Amino acid sequence: MNGVYAKMESCLRSLREKTDFVPEVALVLGSGLGAFADLVEDAISVSYADIQGFPVSTVPGHKGRFVFGTVGGVKTAVMQGRVHYYEGYSVTDVVLPVRLMAMMGAKKLFLTNASGGVNPAFRAGDFMLITDQIMSFFPNPLVGANVDELGTRFPDMSRVYDPALCGLICEAARENGIALRQGVYCQLTGPSFETPAEIRMLGRLGVDAVGMSTACEATAARHAGMRVCGISCITNQAAGLSKTPLSHAEVQETADRVAPLFRRLVWDSIARMGREAEQ
Repeated sequence: MNGVYAKMESCLRSLREKTDFVPEVALVLGSGLGAFADLVEDAISVSYADIQGFPVSTVPGHKGRFVFGTVGGVKTAVMQGRVHYYEGYSVTDVVLPVRLMAMMGAKKLFLTNASGGVNPAFRAGDFMLITDQIMSFFPNPLVGANVDELGTRFPDMSRVYDPALCGLICEAARENGIALRQGVYCQLTGPSFETPAEIRMLGRLGVDAVGMSTACEATAARHAGMRVCGISCITNQAAGLSKTPLSHAEVQETADRVAPLFRRLVWDSIARMGREAEQ
């Protein structure tokens, strides 16, 4: 058996000793956005540390646990904090949580993150619907022996972000009066913020927002057959566009400021995803 898949099966067995929850939607909460998990109804929480072999988040503001319950009446598995490549984990460990939620039964993946605005029109506190991604500067999580149990060796990435799910997020934003930008997201390794020269390069490549997560998770999810959508919270203007030095404290401060709008947008979007399944 593929070693990567064997590890995932081991994690699933460990998790199933604690809950038999089968989610419809999987939600990953980015830096500063974790408070959304406190809204989950009929919640059951499982610490990552209590799942045998599961990678544990070390980033400030990431609680490091699953919260299973309902969001807008939809059975949802919520990751309250993710793990990152820059923490020293292998890329296969970084995407293990997303693959695990797929193995639990989740068909839809809703990714969120805190990102830097590369598009000069973006301002701190904006939300951006991710319409496409660039992962050319980050290790592909599918390198190595293919996990045949999850997907094909050469998965198509023409539409990483599902148009129908993106449409539901746009509807939720419009009906709640929330401004929603759209654009291309690029994942770099971190943990250092980008240089002004790197930001100028990314801008010329058509990137609108940059961060240290998400794209590899979306790639692994599409490989596993999940439908994917995502929102970036623009927490700062990227290097060279901002007059002040970049810091993680600024990321958390901006995320806290826009948290009420974020909660409304994500809640309503997931509720719509549940209604879509009923139609």
